[in-house]
Amino acid sequence: MTESERRLRSQIAAHESWAKTEDRSARTAKARRAALDRFERQVDPNGELTPQERAKRAEHARKAYFSRLALKSAQARRRAKEATAVAEAAEAELAAAGGTA
Repeated sequence: MTESERRLRSQIAAHESWAKTEDRSARTAKARRAALDRFERQVDPNGELTPQERAKRAEHARKAYFSRLALKSAQARRRAKEATAVAEAAEAELAAAGGTA
Protein backbone atom coordinates (compact mmCIF):
# COMPACT_ATOMS: atom_id res chain seq x y z
CA MET A 1 0.00 0.00 0.00
CA THR A 2 1.34 3.44 -0.88
CA GLU A 3 1.73 6.32 1.57
CA SER A 4 -1.18 8.09 -0.13
CA GLU A 5 -3.42 5.04 0.27
CA ARG A 6 -2.46 4.67 3.94
CA ARG A 7 -3.27 8.31 4.54
CA LEU A 8 -6.66 7.95 2.86
CA ARG A 9 -7.46 4.84 4.89
CA SER A 10 -6.57 6.71 8.08
CA GLN A 11 -8.75 9.65 7.09
CA ILE A 12 -11.68 7.34 6.34
CA ALA A 13 -11.29 5.63 9.72
CA ALA A 14 -11.11 8.97 11.52
CA HIS A 15 -14.23 10.29 9.77
CA GLU A 16 -16.14 7.10 10.50
CA SER A 17 -15.09 7.26 14.14
CA TRP A 18 -16.20 10.89 14.51
CA ALA A 19 -19.48 10.08 12.71
CA LYS A 20 -20.23 7.55 15.47
CA THR A 21 -19.26 9.90 18.32
CA GLU A 22 -22.29 11.19 20.18
CA ASP A 23 -20.52 13.49 22.65
CA ARG A 24 -17.57 15.19 20.95
CA SER A 25 -16.72 17.25 24.03
CA ALA A 26 -16.52 14.20 26.26
CA ARG A 27 -14.32 12.42 23.72
CA THR A 28 -11.78 15.25 23.68
CA ALA A 29 -12.00 16.25 27.36
CA LYS A 30 -8.84 14.39 28.45
CA ALA A 31 -6.78 15.97 25.67
CA ARG A 32 -8.06 19.47 26.49
CA ARG A 33 -7.31 18.94 30.18
CA ALA A 34 -3.79 17.71 29.35
CA ALA A 35 -3.16 20.82 27.22
CA LEU A 36 -4.32 23.11 30.02
CA ASP A 37 -2.24 21.19 32.55
CA ARG A 38 0.81 21.72 30.35
CA PHE A 39 0.42 25.49 30.53
CA GLU A 40 -0.18 25.34 34.28
CA ARG A 41 3.04 23.36 34.76
CA GLN A 42 4.85 25.84 32.54
CA VAL A 43 3.85 28.86 34.64
CA ASP A 44 4.04 27.14 38.04
CA PRO A 45 6.47 24.21 37.88
CA ASN A 46 6.80 24.02 41.68
CA GLY A 47 3.08 24.36 42.48
CA GLU A 48 3.61 27.48 44.57
CA LEU A 49 0.87 29.72 43.14
CA THR A 50 -2.75 29.82 44.22
CA PRO A 51 -5.08 27.93 41.88
CA GLN A 52 -6.62 31.23 40.74
CA GLU A 53 -3.26 32.84 39.95
CA ARG A 54 -1.99 29.68 38.25
CA ALA A 55 -5.12 29.53 36.07
CA LYS A 56 -4.79 33.21 35.16
CA ARG A 57 -1.13 32.86 34.20
CA ALA A 58 -1.77 29.61 32.35
CA GLU A 59 -4.45 31.32 30.27
CA HIS A 60 -1.97 34.03 29.30
CA ALA A 61 0.66 31.39 28.46
CA ARG A 62 -1.92 29.60 26.30
CA LYS A 63 -2.85 32.82 24.50
CA ALA A 64 0.82 33.63 23.94
CA TYR A 65 1.40 30.14 22.51
CA PHE A 66 -1.46 30.41 20.03
CA SER A 67 -0.56 34.00 19.14
CA ARG A 68 2.97 32.81 18.40
CA LEU A 69 1.54 30.10 16.12
CA ALA A 70 -0.63 32.70 14.36
CA LEU A 71 2.40 34.94 13.82
CA LYS A 72 4.44 32.07 12.35
CA SER A 73 1.54 31.17 10.09
CA ALA A 74 1.17 34.76 8.86
CA GLN A 75 4.90 34.98 8.21
CA ALA A 76 4.85 31.70 6.28
CA ARG A 77 1.88 32.87 4.19
CA ARG A 78 3.68 36.15 3.46
CA ARG A 79 6.86 34.33 2.41
CA ALA A 80 4.86 31.99 0.19
CA LYS A 81 3.07 34.93 -1.43
CA GLU A 82 6.40 36.71 -2.03
CA ALA A 83 7.93 33.54 -3.50
CA THR A 84 4.95 33.13 -5.81
CA ALA A 85 5.28 36.74 -6.96
CA VAL A 86 9.00 36.26 -7.67
CA ALA A 87 8.31 33.05 -9.60
CA GLU A 88 5.54 34.69 -11.62
CA ALA A 89 7.78 37.66 -12.42
CA ALA A 90 10.56 35.30 -13.54
CA GLU A 91 8.14 33.36 -15.74
CA ALA A 92 6.83 36.59 -17.26
CA GLU A 93 10.38 37.78 -17.92
CA LEU A 94 11.26 34.46 -19.52
CA ALA A 95 8.14 34.54 -21.68
CA ALA A 96 8.87 38.13 -22.75
CA ALA A 97 12.38 37.08 -23.74
CA GLY A 98 10.94 34.39 -25.97
CA GLY A 99 11.51 31.46 -23.65
CA THR A 100 8.94 28.94 -22.52
CA ALA A 101 7.41 28.92 -19.10
